[in-house]
Amino acid sequence: MPQPAVQSPEWWRDRLYEKLSKRSEETKVFDDYYECEHPLPHLHEKARAPFRRLLQMSRANYMELVVDALVGRLEVAGFQSDVDATGDADQAAWALWQDNNLDGGSSLAFLEAAIRGNAYMLVSPDKRLGFRITPEHPTQVITEGKPGEPGEMAAALKLWVDDWTSKLCCTVYLPDRIYKFEAPEPKYGDTKKPQWVRREVAGEEWGGKNVLGEVPFGELANRPRMLKPGASELRSVTGIQDRINKTIADRMMTQEFAAFPQKWVTGMEIPVDANGQDVEPFDVAVNKILMAEEDGARFGQFAAADLSGYLKAKEADVHDIAAITSTPPHYLLGSMVNLSAEALKAAEAGLIHKIYQRRRFLEEGLERTMRLAGFASSQARIVWKSPEWRTEGELVDALVKMSTLGVPREVLWERWGATPQEIERWRKLSEDALDRALAGDVAAEYGPKPTATVEPAVADAEE
Repeated sequence: MPQPAVQSPEWWRDRLYEKLSKRSEETKVFDDYYECEHPLPHLHEKARAPFRRLLQMSRANYMELVVDALVGRLEVAGFQSDVDATGDADQAAWALWQDNNLDGGSSLAFLEAAIRGNAYMLVSPDKRLGFRITPEHPTQVITEGKPGEPGEMAAALKLWVDDWTSKLCCTVYLPDRIYKFEAPEPKYGDTKKPQWVRREVAGEEWGGKNVLGEVPFGELANRPRMLKPGASELRSVTGIQDRINKTIADRMMTQEFAAFPQKWVTGMEIPVDANGQDVEPFDVAVNKILMAEEDGARFGQFAAADLSGYLKAKEADVHDIAAITSTPPHYLLGSMVNLSAEALKAAEAGLIHKIYQRRRFLEEGLERTMRLAGFASSQARIVWKSPEWRTEGELVDALVKMSTLGVPREVLWERWGATPQEIERWRKLSEDALDRALAGDVAAEYGPKPTATVEPAVADAEE
């Protein structure tokens, strides 16, 4: 079969399909670790089947905590324009965000980006909303940039299985055209390339025009590097998770066979059966009493197994995870003993710094998404909710001190955590509220304002 021409739709289809398949296979391990589908701890092959239940119980999923600690504080609060004083662009951008249910949709994309390294936002024209924005899974979408032009996308591929028709479908997005293909759904384990054919859609011309004029995806990359794509938050700690599981498995084996003290007895005759074989004289259990008729019989027990070594080893590994991922140790260990507010803030400093770093690259994808939807970057700057958790008393005290320095009230409201929409509403209400407050103060101090009256004599004269 002849190879497709370079940069033709078929060439992009085959190229991106191969890259997507490879990346999905490589990142599946991180998805498994997040879902607590860890490899079972190592045991001798003959011992794996009898102790499989204990091995499955030994999986303690710290990977989920690492990811959720980051994603739980990534929340878009609104949009803020640097050039539009009326706030109309901010309101329009936020309305589009809400119409597309992106409060939850963005969180899903952030989660997948933290697990697998990348996620995407697809922008497509919509008659009702103007533009539809949907989060896309990294196993279904991949993009490729233009060589030598950072930030410019050359092509994208979206791949999915149509459950209604049992077809493998894909769409190739180029800056000027959109092409659709389909193939029979591959069987499990089949490594052959799909036999693609053009996908005909009722009422839609194959190879339709791309009305956006750009590849319609915003890429949300987690911890990318200059020559490498985004990477999973779990990339450096899956081995430590395996160590923890192995330690727990060993501890459970010890608990099963050595935590109950073994008994011993001397000075008594061991009974035998009819064949002359020794018979165990006692059925040892927690609710049993051992008795012997011989005068010289003596009972005792060996010391129970010490589990403290296992517990310390596990705790040391958990501290390694906390240090490598900048996750506060008390999130993973679940213990907080006499920690002051300053100590808690210091413990979370690494996590807060990591969140600010991750947001820089997520912002690039979100801003591109909003630009594709018709909002210039200066009209849709992303406003995030603060990742720092502080008590209201601490926050109010800081804001009061800032106000004495002449900081504008809108900035104080933003520092308080108000969204751009709340700030705009407060701005409209503040003048009326201030006028009412001032009127109340004047009335309390000087009494009600006198009203003009007309003397009766003067009134008669005027008549």
